[in-house]
Amino acid sequence: MTKIKICGLKTLKDIQAVNKYMPDYIGFVFAESKRKIDLATARLLRKNLSSDIRSVGVFVNAPIAFIQELYKENIIDMIQLHGDEDLTYIHELNETLNAPVIKAIRVQSQKQLLSVKNFPSAYLLLDTYHKNQYGGSGISFNRSLIPKDYRAFFLAGGLNAENIKEAISDCRPYCIDISSGVETEGAKDEEKIREVIKIVKGL
Repeated sequence: MTKIKICGLKTLKDIQAVNKYMPDYIGFVFAESKRKIDLATARLLRKNLSSDIRSVGVFVNAPIAFIQELYKENIIDMIQLHGDEDLTYIHELNETLNAPVIKAIRVQSQKQLLSVKNFPSAYLLLDTYHKNQYGGSGISFNRSLIPKDYRAFFLAGGLNAENIKEAISDCRPYCIDISSGVETEGAKDEEKIREVIKIVKGL
C-alpha cells in the first residue's frame, strides 16, 4: 500500500492533526523556507508526535554535524536532502548514522532519472524542477518521465486531494509527499490532512 508523508509541520496544532489521522511520515523543514523551524521548536514538536509516525528532517546543503545532532537527539528518524549534496556527503551520512537517507531529485528528464537510479540513498524523492527553488513549489511535473519499474521513491510536486489517486495510479510511488496540498493560506489544514490520508489509505 502506498504510504503518505505530510511535510512542513510547524505548530503543535499540526502535530495534533497528524496524531489524529496517522500518516506514515511527517517532515520537519530545517532549510530556508516559509516552513522552516528552529531546533527548540523541533524538540517540542517531536516530543508531542506519536511514536508510530516517523519524522523526516528536510535539509538543503546543511552541515553534516547539524544533521547528526538532530538524529542523535531523536528529533528525526530519517534524512531528506533537497540540495546539491554529492556522493561523498551521502556516504558520510550512511557511515555515521543509522538513518535512511532520501535524496530529492528535481525532475528534468528521463535520462536524468536513469542516471540517479542507483544513487546510494535508501530512497529518492521525485519533485518538480524549479530554477530558483529547492522543492515546495506546489507545482506538478510530467510523471510520464518516470521509468517503468523504477526504484522505490517518494513522489512530490503539486499533490492534493484532487490528484493523488491519479498520481498513484500513474507511477506507483512508495510514498506520496504532500505539503502545500494540505494547507490553507499557508497553514496546515486539519480537514485537508484528514482527506488526503483517507484517500491514500483507502486505495
